Amino acid sequence: MKSSTKMVNLPIEYSSKPVTPFGGMSLMKRFIDQVGIREKLEALNLPQPGSNRGYDPKQIVESFWLGIWTGASRFIHCDWLRYDQVLHSIFGWDTMPSQSTYSRFFGKFSQSLNTEIFPDLQHWFFDQLNIGSLTVDFDSSVITRYGDQQGSAKGYNPNKRGRNSHHPLMAFVEQTRMVANAWMRPGDTAASSSCKEFMEETFKQVLKDKEIGLVRADSGFYTEELMSYLEEEQLNYIIAVKMYPNVKSEVWAIKDWIKLAKGIELSEMTFSHENGKPRRYILIKKQIEIRPNSGGKMLFEDEPGYRYSCYVTNMDLPLDQIWNMYNNRADCENRIKELKYDFGLENFCLQDFWATEASFRFIMVAYNLMSLFRHFALNHHNWATLGTLRSYCFALGAWTASHANKKVLKISLPTKRRPWMEGIFAQISTLNNPFKYSNA
Repeated sequence: MKSSTKMVNLPIEYSSKPVTPFGGMSLMKRFIDQVGIREKLEALNLPQPGSNRGYDPKQIVESFWLGIWTGASRFIHCDWLRYDQVLHSIFGWDTMPSQSTYSRFFGKFSQSLNTEIFPDLQHWFFDQLNIGSLTVDFDSSVITRYGDQQGSAKGYNPNKRGRNSHHPLMAFVEQTRMVANAWMRPGDTAASSSCKEFMEETFKQVLKDKEIGLVRADSGFYTEELMSYLEEEQLNYIIAVKMYPNVKSEVWAIKDWIKLAKGIELSEMTFSHENGKPRRYILIKKQIEIRPNSGGKMLFEDEPGYRYSCYVTNMDLPLDQIWNMYNNRADCENRIKELKYDFGLENFCLQDFWATEASFRFIMVAYNLMSLFRHFALNHHNWATLGTLRSYCFALGAWTASHANKKVLKISLPTKRRPWMEGIFAQISTLNNPFKYSNA
């Protein structure tokens, strides 16, 4: 006999009691208090409101970060939090900015103001970290735009061919999985355009008090100017090589290959790029049949079963070590994906180019704060993405109540998970600058 399940609809009632779905954001509130970034924002030359009733610029920036951390991927999404009275209480605010407030605030930024504020802010941030020798990865990305915003233009766009885009530059620090620096560029910008100036700002301002052990970069940074600059600064580098015809002909002439593993062979050559001095080039040859998922490019019609990769370096380490050191750079691609999927990197866009860049660079700081939080507050969960953290420890129902004439935040959490939550609060309360990273 088949059993039947009777559909039961629960009665609906309404309550005016303020409740937040993000009670776990009290963790981030206490964390940024410990970091002290609010005091740094106070010292920056942030655009001021036009009237006495305007929002404090520090609150606008913090509210923007809070919107991102809770899932906003557009400015209009930040309006959701304007009605969350409990979240206002957690952060000590009476109200939160509207979409138009963000637009007006970021619209006051200019090229000169961005150049003044963000290197200073990022330098302060990395000055709080005790890291040791750094590996800095330079990369570029493509952000597709669906309008005629300033700087959006048709250029290299592999995913949306023919669409307008922006073409930003980013610098990552491997040891902390953070963004050291970021610039927005027009979509029709050449891959190597402004790269030297970007490197100079990164090394001379953002990371000026840090030791740089290694610089890695994709083929967009393969120019004589950049290699000469890094050598003048006495920085070790490994840069992916663009397979220009003259490079391909040199690779084709190589006959001596060293077998590293099944389907992988290594070699090296000395080559001069664009009338530059001779440099060391590392070559990797991968057999497609044995290594079907390997990276690289098929260079020769007479040898269709192989893919090649090539790197230029000023280091004297063994071939396989150079290749392995460069392969670790792949993690920055994961950082870009997380910035796009979880931090709304592609969608916070305004009509003015410098306004868009300002929001873009503040997103990088939001990302760094979250990276710092998950490393020092969460311990064994420090590799979790923001999407995971949002569902794991931020999306907790909460409300406020009065107890002994004191407002208390009540977080809905099963009894057996409460010691875990209390442990995170305790961990945050003991944090002190500088935050020490281990290079082990």
